[in-house]
Amino acid sequence: MSASESGHSSGTVLEQVGENIIHHVSNSSLDHPLIHLPPIFGIDFSVTKHVLMLWIVAVLVSISVIIPIRNYMKKEKPVPTGWMNVIEAIVAFIRDSIVKPNLGSKFTDTWAPMILTFFFFILFANGIGLIPIFDILGAANRFIFSIPKSDQHNLINTLLHGGSTVTGNFNVTAGLATLTFFAIIIAGSKAHGFITHWKNLVPKGLAIPIYIILIPIEIIGMLVKPFALTMRLAANMTGGHIALLAILSFMAIFAEISSEPVGIGMAFFSVPLATAISGLEIIVVLVQAYVFTLLSAVFIGMAINVHH
Repeated sequence: MSASESGHSSGTVLEQVGENIIHHVSNSSLDHPLIHLPPIFGIDFSVTKHVLMLWIVAVLVSISVIIPIRNYMKKEKPVPTGWMNVIEAIVAFIRDSIVKPNLGSKFTDTWAPMILTFFFFILFANGIGLIPIFDILGAANRFIFSIPKSDQHNLINTLLHGGSTVTGNFNVTAGLATLTFFAIIIAGSKAHGFITHWKNLVPKGLAIPIYIILIPIEIIGMLVKPFALTMRLAANMTGGHIALLAILSFMAIFAEISSEPVGIGMAFFSVPLATAISGLEIIVVLVQAYVFTLLSAVFIGMAINVHH
């Protein structure tokens, strides 16, 4: 094979690798929705894979957390056992270590349910994103049932368009951050009154020229908070999957630019490293749920407990 042919082939593989990685971490496009719905007021409400995964996460949180707690509270003398012990430990930790220190005892019961909802939703969404459910179904579809990937009428092939980590979707994290943004305003208004809440953005007793500079800065800072929440969660969840797929792609890249034995040999490097990164991803799942929850509590607490 000539150098030009080799360069052309390797370029093609590299292009395919990049496409596959982006394809894997993104949502399914509206050209391949799971359920096609007609547009309403120009907005396409078709059900994509991330919408499906949001429903699945909601159902799992309901079955694993909401329903057990409701059944537990119906008992005359509730004593936690089994799974309820785990839920109680998590709830007590979030309430006593995150909500109460940042919001104060007076507002703990008011805002703890929202903060706990954030934590459980993000935890379940992050965790499900680590399980390659649709990739396993796709492999079975192709190698066991011999259904070609080009068959777009096949349900499994439709599911293979896009990744399944909903917290890697900036629209989802922006929605969560928007809830925090409005919670900050509501919490500050309930604690100090609507007008006083906005006055608390800047300290009192300063010269008027300083307010001209300070007020725009504080307004920008108020908008930066939800933006930071949005970017941090989505970027961290997407970045881990991109790194994992890029490392596994070494086998195809080296097999193309060198030879198949070299590509197979890269498996002894790529697979253990990918396994180690998967272990780190499990930690990231927990940390990102904790960080989003913590920062939301901190931002809401800053509106309630004003310090300049």
